[in-house]
Amino acid sequence: MQGYNALLSNIKNNDFSPVYLLSGTEPYFIDQIVTQITQQLIAQGLQDFDHTIFYGKEIAVRQIVEAAKRFPMLAPYHLVVVKEAQYLTGDLEELAAYVKAPLKQTILVYCHKHGVIDKRKKFYKAAKQSGTAMEFKPLYDNQLAGWIQSRAKTFELKIPPQVCALMADVLGADLSRIENKLEKLKWVVKDYETVTPEMIADHVGFSKDFNNFELQKSIGLRQFSKSFQIIQYLSKNQKNNPITLTLSTLHSFFRKLLLFHGLDNSANASAILGVKPYFIKDYVAAARESNMKQTSAALQLIFEADLKSKGIGSSSKPYEILKELLVRIFAL
Repeated sequence: MQGYNALLSNIKNNDFSPVYLLSGTEPYFIDQIVTQITQQLIAQGLQDFDHTIFYGKEIAVRQIVEAAKRFPMLAPYHLVVVKEAQYLTGDLEELAAYVKAPLKQTILVYCHKHGVIDKRKKFYKAAKQSGTAMEFKPLYDNQLAGWIQSRAKTFELKIPPQVCALMADVLGADLSRIENKLEKLKWVVKDYETVTPEMIADHVGFSKDFNNFELQKSIGLRQFSKSFQIIQYLSKNQKNNPITLTLSTLHSFFRKLLLFHGLDNSANASAILGVKPYFIKDYVAAARESNMKQTSAALQLIFEADLKSKGIGSSSKPYEILKELLVRIFAL
C-alpha cells in the first residue's frame, strides 16, 4: 500500500515515469493508477489526439512500439495505455528494446492484470530500470476495514470502525465493488450524518442482523439459537453471501481468538490481532466462552467444512455444511 500511495502522490504532482509496468492479482489498483494518469495528462476534448488505448487481444507488439514512438500533437505527452496486456501474444523483445530508451514525450502504461510479469524477462528488467514496475496483490482480510475507512475519507463519509468492518465482512475483498458502494453512499448520506449499519443494510444490500459479522459474534458468545437463525438466512442468500465468504470470516475470527488466548498481556492485543481496539471486547467475551483447546478444535472443524464446500469428501449443500459445522462447534 505504501508503494501504491507514493506512486499516486507522484502522479498527482506531475512527476511521471516514461514507462509504467503495472501487474498483479488486484486489478483495482491498476485501474486507479491508469485513471489518475489519464486525468493528469489528457485534457478534456483532447482524447482523440494524444491518448492511445490498446487491448492485448487485438494488437501486436509492433503497434505498441510504433504508437510509443509517435510525438504528441497538442499535449506535452502522448499517453499510450495497453490494457489486458496479459493476452498479448508474440515476443516482447521489440518492446523491451523501446523501453530501454523510451521517448521522453511518451508515457507508456502497460497493464498486466490477474498475474505478474516474469521478472527474468528483458522487458521487465528494462521497465524497472527506465521507469516504474509495480506488482499489486489483494489486501489481507485484516486490512480491508482500514482501507474502507481510508477510502471513505476521500468521499467525505463518516464511517465508524465497526461499520467499516461490517462492510468488509459483507462485500469481501472486491475493492472495485466496495468503491462503487462508497460512491453510492456519498449520494444518499447527508454531509452531517454518520453512516450506520441500517444505512449499510439499505444501500449496500444485506441484513444488519443476519450477516457473517453477527454470526461470528453469536458463535463466540455461544448463542446457538441466534447462530442457527443466521446460517438459515445466509444459506438462502448464497448469491450475495457465498459459503466461502462465511467460512473465511469464521476462520479469521477463530484464528485471532486462538492468538488472543496465547497472549500474556492483552494490552497489545489490537496490534497483534490486527483489529481495531473497538473489537477487542468481542475476543474478550469469546475467550470467556471457549478455551484454547476448543478454539483450536473449532479451527479444524472450519477447515473440514471448507473442504466439503469445495466438494472434497462431501456433496452436501451449503446449508447442510454450515448446520453441521454449527452443531459440532457448539458440541465442543
